[in-house]
Amino acid sequence: MEKTRVLVTGAGGFIGHHLVTFLREKGYWVRGADIKYPEYRTSDADEFEILDLRRWDNCLQATRGIDEVYGLAADMGGMGFISSHHSQILHNNSLINTHTLEAARVNGVKRYFYTSSACVYPEFKQTETNVVPLKEEDAYPAMPQDAYGWEKLVMERLCTHYREDYGIQTRIVRFHNIFGDLGTWDGGREKAPAAMCRKIAVAKLTGNHEIEMWGDGEQTRSFCYIDDCLEGIYRLMRSDHIHPLNLGSDRMVTINELAEIVAGIAGIKVTIKHIPGPQGVRGRNSDNTRLREVLKWEPQLTLDEGLKRTYTWIEKQVAQKLGTELN
Repeated sequence: MEKTRVLVTGAGGFIGHHLVTFLREKGYWVRGADIKYPEYRTSDADEFEILDLRRWDNCLQATRGIDEVYGLAADMGGMGFISSHHSQILHNNSLINTHTLEAARVNGVKRYFYTSSACVYPEFKQTETNVVPLKEEDAYPAMPQDAYGWEKLVMERLCTHYREDYGIQTRIVRFHNIFGDLGTWDGGREKAPAAMCRKIAVAKLTGNHEIEMWGDGEQTRSFCYIDDCLEGIYRLMRSDHIHPLNLGSDRMVTINELAEIVAGIAGIKVTIKHIPGPQGVRGRNSDNTRLREVLKWEPQLTLDEGLKRTYTWIEKQVAQKLGTELN
């Protein structure tokens, strides 16, 4: 029997790179496509094409001979990046996603997985630290966070209309802060867990135990480890659920608590210097009621265990970098 042929866009990025490996292990033939190769480990893709998916011709090339698309390509980063590059993000991601979806239709792709974000939820529902967990229907009336969130919400609509008008089986996930190893940990695009692991690894290795944090650290989030993210993606893609679905942990912590957990893993105590900087919404948590109903499953790994795995990897990267700089 011929293997199902799948395309993972954004296969050079954090989630996409892990997803390629996951799908190969499930027995799929996998093509990866991205503007860059994975940074920290060679891709397990059967075929990897360096393509700028903002271009229509490249999207046609990437989707040729493909049964299913997992669309993870995006110009994105942590709060510091997405709060200061609105035009770039909206322009690039609109091109990537509209071209890839249309190319998939032209090339007869049967299933299309679109990765949306918790950033689609209205900012007015996320003004308190002790926030009410966000249900999928809370996305409307619409007032997403930043240009990144607006583009994600519009693409959710486009995927829905492509399913209705052309019969392509679209599935839509809303990620809530996915983290883990083999992801960006410095340079300005890293997200909160990776940034925290880096700062505390530097503190441990240099002996300077003061770290900086944007805001008062009382802003709240939930964080989901990459292994659970991959399992959720797979289960949703194989399901018959056609509406957007949250995928994340429903354990909410403050950023101060996040720092405390990571410092405990590192075996040090840190002093936090609170400084001005972008913080995003005041509070955010995932309501996983529908996730449990639809997939008969929910994320399994604890935040502490996920952070332990992530910190261990990032500390090695920091040690290597510091060693290079010292030499």
